[in-house]
Amino acid sequence: MTDTPSDTARDYRDTVFLPKTDFPMKAGLAAREPAILERWEKLGLYDRLREQRAGRERFILHDGPPYANGDIHMGHAMNKVLKDIIVRSQSLLGKDAPYVPGWDCHGLPIEWKVEEAYRAKKLDKDQVPVAQFRAECRAYAEKWVAVQRAQFERLGVMGDWEDPYLTMKFDAEAAIVGELLKFAESGQLYRGAKPVMWSPVEKTALAEAEVEYEDVVSTQIDVAFEITEAPNAPELVGAHAVIWTTTPWTIPVNQALSYGPEIEYVVVQAMTQDDLDKGAAVRRFVVAETLLDEFMRRCGFVLQPNVSDPFPGSDLAGAVARHPMHALGGFFAKPRPFLPGDFVTTDAGTGLVHMAPDHGEDDFLLCKAHGIDPVFAVDGAGMYRADWLWLGGQGSVINKKFVASDGPICTDLRAAGALLSASDDFAHSYPHSWRSKAKVIFRATPQWFIPMDQPTAPSLTPAEAAVPGAHVQPIEIPAFGALAGFEPVVGHGVGNGPTLREVALDAIERTRWVPARSQNRIRAMVEQRPDWVISRQRAWGVPIALYVDRKTGQYLNDPAVNARIVDAFKAGGADAWFDADHQVLLGEKYAAADYEVITDILDVWFDSGSTHAFVIEARYGEGTRANLYLEGSDQHRGWFQSSLLESAGTRGRAPYDAVLTHGFALDGQGRKMSKSLGNVVDPLKIIQESGADILRMWVAQTDYFEDVRIGKEVLGTTSDAYRKLRNTFRYLLGALDGFSDAEKLDVGKMPELELYILHLLGKLDIELKAATANFEFNRYLRLLTDFAAEDLSAFFFDIRKDSLYCDAPDDVKRRAYRTVLDILFHALVRYAAPILCFTAEEVWQSRYPSEDGSVHFLDWPVLPALPGDDAISTKWNDMRALRVQVTEAIEPLRRDKQVRSSLEAEVTVPKSAMSLDALAEAFIVAKVTQADTVSVTPTDFHKCGRCWRHLPEVTEDGTLCARCAEVVPA
Repeated sequence: MTDTPSDTARDYRDTVFLPKTDFPMKAGLAAREPAILERWEKLGLYDRLREQRAGRERFILHDGPPYANGDIHMGHAMNKVLKDIIVRSQSLLGKDAPYVPGWDCHGLPIEWKVEEAYRAKKLDKDQVPVAQFRAECRAYAEKWVAVQRAQFERLGVMGDWEDPYLTMKFDAEAAIVGELLKFAESGQLYRGAKPVMWSPVEKTALAEAEVEYEDVVSTQIDVAFEITEAPNAPELVGAHAVIWTTTPWTIPVNQALSYGPEIEYVVVQAMTQDDLDKGAAVRRFVVAETLLDEFMRRCGFVLQPNVSDPFPGSDLAGAVARHPMHALGGFFAKPRPFLPGDFVTTDAGTGLVHMAPDHGEDDFLLCKAHGIDPVFAVDGAGMYRADWLWLGGQGSVINKKFVASDGPICTDLRAAGALLSASDDFAHSYPHSWRSKAKVIFRATPQWFIPMDQPTAPSLTPAEAAVPGAHVQPIEIPAFGALAGFEPVVGHGVGNGPTLREVALDAIERTRWVPARSQNRIRAMVEQRPDWVISRQRAWGVPIALYVDRKTGQYLNDPAVNARIVDAFKAGGADAWFDADHQVLLGEKYAAADYEVITDILDVWFDSGSTHAFVIEARYGEGTRANLYLEGSDQHRGWFQSSLLESAGTRGRAPYDAVLTHGFALDGQGRKMSKSLGNVVDPLKIIQESGADILRMWVAQTDYFEDVRIGKEVLGTTSDAYRKLRNTFRYLLGALDGFSDAEKLDVGKMPELELYILHLLGKLDIELKAATANFEFNRYLRLLTDFAAEDLSAFFFDIRKDSLYCDAPDDVKRRAYRTVLDILFHALVRYAAPILCFTAEEVWQSRYPSEDGSVHFLDWPVLPALPGDDAISTKWNDMRALRVQVTEAIEPLRRDKQVRSSLEAEVTVPKSAMSLDALAEAFIVAKVTQADTVSVTPTDFHKCGRCWRHLPEVTEDGTLCARCAEVVPA
């Protein structure tokens, strides 16, 4: 028996109906996708979709604005692709799903880049006119908006690219200042001095979201303060209270010491080597009992210490010490009181804490409660102010050499006999500016705040609201001393309503968080966060457009003035404030000379936190909320939170219904990408080499709720999965060549196999909708690719290829198969479109070429109704399990070359619900018989010269079986 027809046998290849398509196996995405983008642009795809979906249920994903500085990175790509997948999937569901991309254009990220250009030219930014500097910042932002826009579009992100939102557009700046004035009018705004995170390099206050923590090694010191008064423990007079700190630069600003009332302290008599060298007497030191051993180790005492019995911290009440540099007089000669602090612990140090109200929140609050104000000794550049008695004009306080154990601070303390230990070896985490990467400090400065715990005005009835000033209840807001530069500020509108924190926490409970665990994260952050410092001492941003009465310290709260300010911003943008004739804005009722014009700018997080007002509400109607916000997990302390607080403060609710958080993109080894490590994976390079659809598929493949990895190996896996899915579409296109409605077959007339596949498709459809609803596109894509590979290519296509190639065109089985292939095509191309937006369009146009059509105009597929017969599914599921056993049993014969394909095998199987002929067709074997176990033997049947099946009616190799003889013309 031979496997090929004899030399004299007829060649039947021209009678076989092989798939035919021009759709290429090789994708060539990098070259093909730009042409598809160009076609979409000519088609006006986004605008056409808005027209077609007008009036339908709307789904709004509000775009969190990236900074307009530099090329996009992998984090940008991951974020934008995920957003696009969600928007396209919601559109596929038949909704009107607009997407308005936006950019954050103000603030430090832009200013820093412009300043870098100045520094390269050896220019001083502070010598440049503000108007010129702001214009250069605007031009810089405009440049990178254009660059990033093209890069985002190349990713296949569909949106309103002709009218994106920019926080520097005049209407946006007007809306931002309008939102600020809402806080002012409701009394949710005050000016005060308290420690905030400050960047000496950038010379501005920073929000928590602008800070990142890095591991550093700092100088740690133990400093002795001599006790001069101790009314509850007179024996302590002359002893030295010891404090431990990792910020030596705060000692020149020390004003008090804090103790724990419940902590047990001891007095230890000891001598350091320095004392011994100087011939000094043994000294007494006060430290917490539990920290004594560690204290002695750091100090390296040379004589055996003598330790007293412990005494409670409450004995230190009323005690006073003197500063180690008291000999300088003035500020340093003032007594340093001991104050009880519930924040004092025995986790580290000495159990005593030195208080510098300028440079710590606990310090500030405790000292303020005891009438001790900040002294503002450290300026914006981190230098001690010139008139400061100790180290005046010196710094910067973040300079490692300045605060080192051999630096001027430690040197002076050592000379004063107060430095008990100093070492440059304390490893810990410390805040840095995420932009400059330089250390930040806590620094008390005059700033504007939105209070978190101030009760708001209660809701008014319409009649009460109609009374002018009914909601205005003046109250003095926390102020600061004369050194801050101005008088106390009076706010308005407090009452017995809920606080901003309470409203925000309630809104968190009413919001859907994806994944659910992210709710705990943002709740904890809002519960613990301090008042929102919204002012920045910079030039490029939206100014805090307020007038403060020079006599009363109260900011002007006049709706008519506020309306003129907003109108001025609409006409001229934020520059209108800096260039304004303020008398015109104030009107005839007020004299400009009586008011201080505030020139601080707003925190950029207030800008982006207000975008719901000038994007969502401005475009879709007042009161409209976004269905979804989506950003990285760092935005729980950034955009998610600032948007929540802004909306909670002005609208009493969150600006979103749901929030989705994704992780960060890491390299293939799970490391953070950085230029220094040389492990940056550039999305633009991937697009250039492999195409955007590969990158989009990678995003969908990842478990993006966690941090994800990308590298050559990962992308190789993605490319393999893409090729398999592309080949599925290629097969469908080829197998459907020439298919028309006339060939379609009713579901009721179809064989069981086709019904079974339609059942699986229906099940897939349900699961894909569920995955879409849960934003689980990794599951969505896995379901889709598994269905294509396992249910179709390895099973359905494999079994039915004989019918497709060899049955007569009008054969019921072949018609049923092609009808189901048509249903599969329409379903799968739609399912794939949100993720593989370019490939799906290419597939659709290959079958339905048109000038004005697009796969992205289509709705979710409507599948045919099926008879509710679960028996068919059970029968075919059992058969598939048996098919696996048969395939495994055939493999040893194939390996030993006893058979070269399953067509040459005869198998025995246990009893099945299916007929033996149906099993032979499903197993693609010559014959099936019944037995107790699965076994395989080579067949003796001859091979049909056309279909290559081995059948009993074929009399010799190369002649035709009965089916083929009927199909092939004589």
